[in-house]
Amino acid sequence: MTAAATSTRGWVASVRHFVRQADDTHCELCGATLLSDHPHLFETAKRQLYCCCRACALLFGSQQNARYRPVPRDAHYLDGFRMSDAQWDALALPIDIAFFFYDSAAQRVVALYPGPAGGTQSLLDLHAWDELVADNPWLTHLAPDVEALLVNRSEGAREYFRVPIDQCYALTGVIRARWRGVSGGRQAWDSIHRFFAALKTQGRVPEGLLHA
Repeated sequence: MTAAATSTRGWVASVRHFVRQADDTHCELCGATLLSDHPHLFETAKRQLYCCCRACALLFGSQQNARYRPVPRDAHYLDGFRMSDAQWDALALPIDIAFFFYDSAAQRVVALYPGPAGGTQSLLDLHAWDELVADNPWLTHLAPDVEALLVNRSEGAREYFRVPIDQCYALTGVIRARWRGVSGGRQAWDSIHRFFAALKTQGRVPEGLLHA
């Protein structure tokens, strides 16, 4: 198995683990009771995202050459993001919602899209990605592993966000939990619309909305 394939499996497993643990009320590092709006840490060696208390986030996330990498807190709506329909089509993604991040283990940008089975990695045309970066140079400054470009072009939308990776996992969990049949159903799409509306207006999706 190639390093890229191994990394892909790690990311998919990490998404599924995070979705299963989304309702956990205890820090996965020390066992302390968690607040609803708790931080997350990313363990680079295991490619794993952890729910944690603020004390653990500060202790483990601030160490030099740390085992754990702190996940940023807030998302930013990208009002001036440049992406044409042709550029989107060149990325060859099967659905109109996806997130892109730099995978430090694979040493390349990868794309994942959410669905009823969880997160799925798509083969990303790096030439098409490089063209997108040329129009949006700040993409080279995404924090590796823990920050992503989230794209929503579903149902005619043209929305782009710079987001912490946990928000991408949260969206994946929402879709996985609510999707029904081939088209998803109204409940799933209402939840997706609420998710992006909250992300756009509040910079983060409240925990209560994720489980509504």
